[in-house]
Amino acid sequence: MMEATQITPTQLHLLKLFSFDKSESRALEIKDVLMHYFQGRLDAEADRLWDEGVLDQERLEQLRHKDLHAKA
Repeated sequence: MMEATQITPTQLHLLKLFSFDKSESRALEIKDVLMHYFQGRLDAEADRLWDEGVLDQERLEQLRHKDLHAKA
């Protein structure tokens, strides 16, 4: 049985905001904008961790060989 998920306030806001335009090209454009936004945030956080010494080349190698999707 599938568990019902609740729409987050962000999802609801985006649904309302973009409900007027149902074109596939607009959806792809929005997806691209959001992807670049979150990629920028991820890059900034990675840079911060690198600068603080939390993340380094050795740690990246360890993570490269770890299954991050495995359940604990």
